[in-house]
Amino acid sequence: MEYLIILLQTLLDGIMIGGVYAVLAIGLSLVFGVMHIVNFAHAEFMMIGMFIGWACWHFFGLDPMLGAFIALAVTFGFGMVLQRVLIRPVLGAPQVAQIFLTVGMLFALENAALMIMGAEYRSVTTPYQTQSLTLFSYGSERVLVGMDKLYAFLMALLSGSAVWLFLNKTRFGAAMRATSQDPMAAKLMGVNTDLMYAVAFGLGVGTTAFGGSVVLPYITASPAVGSGYAVLMFTVVVLGGLGSVTGAIIGGIAVGIIQSFSALFMPIQLQNLALFVVFILVLALRPEGIVARRRS
Repeated sequence: MEYLIILLQTLLDGIMIGGVYAVLAIGLSLVFGVMHIVNFAHAEFMMIGMFIGWACWHFFGLDPMLGAFIALAVTFGFGMVLQRVLIRPVLGAPQVAQIFLTVGMLFALENAALMIMGAEYRSVTTPYQTQSLTLFSYGSERVLVGMDKLYAFLMALLSGSAVWLFLNKTRFGAAMRATSQDPMAAKLMGVNTDLMYAVAFGLGVGTTAFGGSVVLPYITASPAVGSGYAVLMFTVVVLGGLGSVTGAIIGGIAVGIIQSFSALFMPIQLQNLALFVVFILVLALRPEGIVARRRS
């Protein structure tokens, strides 16, 4: 029974962190699905969201879970401006130009944060950081979930569900999906494709900033924090299926579970080894991802 408790705890930990990975990667998948551009600077918007959440807590005493909505709104607007000014001119350009642009954005955003915020780490203090909830117990053994991780997971679930409902249950979402499938046909039907691209990019980076704020109670913010999550984001969207929001959710939870169980059976230095083995196998055997690519 003790071994079962350990397995349940490991599974729960993987699901909790996997849900956050999902919401961080949903935006990357959305941007690729609608605009067909890979944003290598995407993880930096997680960093921006973390700093906005930290500023809301530090200056106004606002909990990071609430500051996440401000991070979403601010980054959504910032993302639309970036799309209009920088991304839009290269949409029809060769892919190498798109890559150079987004990589340049990565360095620009990271160094701007370094100049404004400094190199020191920033953290928040909340009442629930040291609290935990018992989900299952057997004798003295218990399956626990930290309240900070539980709140982050629930907020990630909320935002992921909201994006899915927006894309699949609203007329604006239908127009965005039509734009991703055939921009010319969508334009002939009266859809403002330029607006769809701007909103898709703003929503994509805003969702990632939202995820950055909700993880603040257990991850410290720094200008370089995004680089540690960039590979994970790309792994999630490739496993789930590029361009699929549903796939990003499934891929995020899958990555969290794989990481959690690999840490149980392997040294911490090799925690990501099993993940990347699975990643390579998926690319070799099912390159379209766990969920066959759909524009939703």
